[in-house]
Amino acid sequence: MATPTTAPNGAGFPGPGFPGPGSGIPGSGSGFPATTGPGQAPEPEPAPAPPRKQWSGFGLLGPRRQRHEVPPEQFESLALPVGDDGIVIGADGQGQPAVLGLHRPSPFNVLLVGGLWTAQVIGLRAVATGARVTVETGRQQMWTSLAQAANNNQQCITLHDVGRVPPQGASVSSPVLVIRDAGMRPPRGRVTAAPWQSVLTLLPYLSPVAPRLMENAGLVGIQRVSPDEAAQIGRIMGLPAVDVSALSTLADGVTLWCTRHAQLYVATQPTDAESGLLGAPRRMD
Repeated sequence: MATPTTAPNGAGFPGPGFPGPGSGIPGSGSGFPATTGPGQAPEPEPAPAPPRKQWSGFGLLGPRRQRHEVPPEQFESLALPVGDDGIVIGADGQGQPAVLGLHRPSPFNVLLVGGLWTAQVIGLRAVATGARVTVETGRQQMWTSLAQAANNNQQCITLHDVGRVPPQGASVSSPVLVIRDAGMRPPRGRVTAAPWQSVLTLLPYLSPVAPRLMENAGLVGIQRVSPDEAAQIGRIMGLPAVDVSALSTLADGVTLWCTRHAQLYVATQPTDAESGLLGAPRRMD
């Protein structure tokens, strides 16, 4: 009798690729002996294999190890010692880097009463962090060489006449710094501070609009001013008397960055590339 090729009564396989009882495969324990030659004794049936546990997906079993867990009281040991996020604008009195956080998810206004040199260094270093810089100015000739050097076939720094700044489309992946170099009485700008778009307004000296700008600024930078201007700034910002006295004696490149609750003196030292492009630190332009 020929060997059957299907299991009697339609019996199925116990699992994919695993022969077993009822498979109809010769010698697999199906109950059907294998074909033998004349005078040859049939082979004994092998013992039935133990049942195999089926796994969903039929994948390989991975190693069985204890989970790696950290109790809550040890979470601090996993903290990474990262510093502040922003633009390094110089060093403080202890020689530590001073970082200006301009790229924020909320609107941020900065007022700088000082020289063009410091504003240009801030703009150049903002480009180095991946930001776009838009300059609103009535003296584009003072910014042209900086923009040409920074752009390098990309529009990293763009120059616009006063009141002609178009919408910038700032985002978390493309932050924008708007530098307003619009003289002693800058008009209200068409482009204002927004999420991921900070505005830095430059005033060469204290002017009648300075109190309003200080009231609206999240941070104020003061470089060397006259004693009378220092006294007025001290009243507006609530500065200690020692800081008011120091404002009229600050060296070139030194800025007092302050709010109504804190003050920090920062000395900005240019890199070699910045010195070659902008020259030495200076208060006057």
